[in-house]
Amino acid sequence: MASNFDLSNLALKSAFPTNSILTDDKGLPSVMVYIPKFKMSEVIDGASDSTHPAFIVDGVEISGIYISKYQNITYNSRAYSLPGEDPRASVTVDSARTYSESKGTGWHLMSAMEWGAIALWCMKNGWLPYGNNNYGLDTRETIYKGIPTYTDSSGNICRIATGSGPVEYSHNKQLDGIYDLNGNIWEWTDGMRFVYGELQILANNNSADSANSKLDTSSAWMAIDGTTGELIEPDGSGTTSNSLKLDYISSKWTWITGTISSVSDTSRSCAFVYVTADDTVCDTAKELLYALALLPSDASQVYDGDFLWLNNAQAERSPKRGGRWNTGTGAGIFAVNCDGNRTDTNTSIGFRCAYYEA
Repeated sequence: MASNFDLSNLALKSAFPTNSILTDDKGLPSVMVYIPKFKMSEVIDGASDSTHPAFIVDGVEISGIYISKYQNITYNSRAYSLPGEDPRASVTVDSARTYSESKGTGWHLMSAMEWGAIALWCMKNGWLPYGNNNYGLDTRETIYKGIPTYTDSSGNICRIATGSGPVEYSHNKQLDGIYDLNGNIWEWTDGMRFVYGELQILANNNSADSANSKLDTSSAWMAIDGTTGELIEPDGSGTTSNSLKLDYISSKWTWITGTISSVSDTSRSCAFVYVTADDTVCDTAKELLYALALLPSDASQVYDGDFLWLNNAQAERSPKRGGRWNTGTGAGIFAVNCDGNRTDTNTSIGFRCAYYEA
C-alpha cells in the first residue's frame, strides 16, 4: 500500500509541485498544499522583515507548513483532506482538534495564524477566492456550482463536495490551490480566542504543537499589549491593562487598549474593511493583528465585503473563519465569526487540519 501512495504522490507532484499526499499514523492519505515560509514585508507593503508568525513554532522557524487542500472529513477518529467528499460538519472545536492531532506528530487543527498567513498571501497576490456562499454558488456567479452533498428542507443546496467548485474556489485561482476557504462551512481555527472582548492568543504558531493547543485556561494563553505589541499575562476578566480589545463604536468594531465602552451579549458585526484601531494601538501591535487577518492592512482593498462578527460579553468566544453556504457577501477568506463558544456544533461548522515537520 505504501508503494501505491508513493506512486500517487509522484503523479500528484508531477502535475502540482506544491501538493503532496501525506500519510498519518494509520498510513492513510491526505492531500496537502505546501506554503513556504515568508516575511511580513512580502505580503504587506511597509511591514517589517520579520517572519510571519505562522512559521514559528515553539521559538523555532520552520521552512513551511502543509494545509489541507480540502475541508476535512473524518474516519476512524482522524481528519482527512480528500476530494469529492461531504465535509465533516457538526463538530466542536475540541473535537476538531482531537481529530487533527490524533493523526500523529506535527498534525494539528489549522491555526488562526496559518489562516491569517494565507489570507495575506492571497491579498498580496491579487486574488481573494470565491466559494459556495450563496446556496451552492458564489454571489458573483450565476452558472458554476459545486456538487451538492447536503440540502435543507426546502431543497436548497447547502454543503458541496470538497474541491468540486470551479478553480476560482481555490486560494490562488489554480488547480493546485487550497479549496473552499470562502463559504461552504465555517472552519474552526486554533490558537486564538476572545475573553470578554479581549483578544488572547498562543504565541506565534505554538498551537501547531499539540502540547500547547488546549483551548482552556492554560497559562500559555496571552493577551497583547496594544501600546508595545508585547505578549502579556491576562487577568482573566478581559480587563488586562493596555490589552487589545474590540469595542463596538458607531456600529463598527474598533481595536482599543482601554476599557470597552459598548458590551453586548449578542452577535454584532461590521464589514471587515471598516474594522479600525484607535490611536493608542502601536504599529507593532497592528502588525500582529494584520498577521492574524483581524485588521485591514490595505486601505485600497474592500476585502470583497467580508464581515467580522463578535460577542464581546462572554468569557470565551472561539474563532471560525470563511463563512458558510448562505453568508453571502459577508463570507470570504477575511471573514471572522467569534460570536459562539467552543461547544458550538451545527451542520455549517467544520474544520481542516494542517501539518508541519516537527
